[in-house]
Amino acid sequence: MRAASCRHLILILGDQLDEDSAAFDGLDPTQDVVLMIEAREESTHVWSHKARTVLFLSAMRHFADALRQRGWCVAYRAIDTEGDATLADGLRVALALYRPERVIGVEPGDLRVRGQIDGALESIANPSAAAGAGQPSPLMEWREDRHFMCALPRFRRWAGQSASLRMEFFYRMMRQQYQVLMDDGKPAGGQWNYDADNRKGFGRTGPQHVPRPLVFEPDSITREVIALVEQQFAAHPGDLQRFNWPVTREQALVALNDFINHRLPHFGTHQDAMWTGLDFGWHALLSSSLNLKLLNPLEVVHAAEQAYRSRGLDLASVEGFIRQVLGWREFIRGVYFLDMPGLKTANHFGHDRPLPAWYWTGETRMNCMRQCISQTLANGYSHHIQRLMVTGMFGVTAQIHPQQLCDWYLAVYVDAVEWVELPNTAGMALFANGGRFTSKPYVASGAYIKRMSNYCSGCSYEPGTRFGPGACPMTTLYWNFLDRHETELAANPRTVLMTKHLQRMAPQERQLLRAQAQDMLAGLDRL
Repeated sequence: MRAASCRHLILILGDQLDEDSAAFDGLDPTQDVVLMIEAREESTHVWSHKARTVLFLSAMRHFADALRQRGWCVAYRAIDTEGDATLADGLRVALALYRPERVIGVEPGDLRVRGQIDGALESIANPSAAAGAGQPSPLMEWREDRHFMCALPRFRRWAGQSASLRMEFFYRMMRQQYQVLMDDGKPAGGQWNYDADNRKGFGRTGPQHVPRPLVFEPDSITREVIALVEQQFAAHPGDLQRFNWPVTREQALVALNDFINHRLPHFGTHQDAMWTGLDFGWHALLSSSLNLKLLNPLEVVHAAEQAYRSRGLDLASVEGFIRQVLGWREFIRGVYFLDMPGLKTANHFGHDRPLPAWYWTGETRMNCMRQCISQTLANGYSHHIQRLMVTGMFGVTAQIHPQQLCDWYLAVYVDAVEWVELPNTAGMALFANGGRFTSKPYVASGAYIKRMSNYCSGCSYEPGTRFGPGACPMTTLYWNFLDRHETELAANPRTVLMTKHLQRMAPQERQLLRAQAQDMLAGLDRL
């Protein structure tokens, strides 16, 4: 097939590595070309972790090879050969080369990307249009992403005009629709949610009998990508010595099977617990494969339920995992498309402090932050409580500008795509949208971290001290947050008890607390 004879140019983005993608519906390998673009900007618009870039590029290259093995024509524009600065640049070159009748793609999970692609197409169709206007082009056909279990129109109908959304009710609807963990029309075990059974710490003995994670030895493609990233993104954060993420569907299926067999049985019990050196514990480690679409969420849910039915696994563990995939993941995606673009700039508390430099290095005397950030830099990963109740919670109480912290989360985690990262960070961890889908800010003192981890042992700070020598920033800034927002928090049934504890504090103690907090806030980079 000559380039000029192309009928459809099928655009596949780096997080759309789904062989059953709607973009491939009706594909004719004798007339159509699959286009994949490695764009430098996708690693630089936020200062991306090296492992995040390696994962995307290696998975893309493996996927392109799999499509070629089907006999399909794949136009692959690589950073180290074509060197496109942006997706739009690569698309413009491909359009000039193949002159397609139509470009077909699946709805991106990042509205920035959607706008960039629409803008490139519109500038070609209408050269007098403003560059990057992002208006839909008649040349472009966007298709619904059927990887997800709740189509966006259906989510919008469910959400309606409600000012407040709650995942629990959405989750129940999804359970009923897909008949997951349902017995005779009722939830398995008699209740919908077993979250209260999944919050145990490790105690003084620490974690016991922890299963080892799988090892995915890098093949020649991944090794080439690692060398490329070390060369072209040398100044970026993160370490590649421990890169160990699935980059093909075959590897992702192995990872799923390993989780179901070895970690799901004990997943729930300690899913909120943290411990020095425990990077993965019983966590699934499937989010990157799901978000690249190497795994289908329905097959993941079915695998977990089948294990529960056939092996009698702990219901609380299985339900807790399924809730994350069938409930929270689908819910968060709906919220992203429902609430953008306002979610991108939301700042309920008006926080404006810059992100401390040690978020990029882990070089802080706060051992909890040092452990979580160091783990993130080593692996491109930390689990949900480390993100929510350590790095995120500190961002709230330290009054860090939400968008700076959102960009950090998007940069440093291998599973980060904006549709999932932004609502989780701005909406849940930072309460920047004022509680659109959460009932309270997730804040706590150092006592919470002491209860759920061993991070406080040997720390420079004392978690029970609010002011004076050894005062813990987590604790001081927590009480200062309550003090600053006392009226709002006292009006919320979920946080009123916090303010009652605050009101027991003597006036002179409050003054000492405020002074201590101001000193800490003025020197965040030195903590």
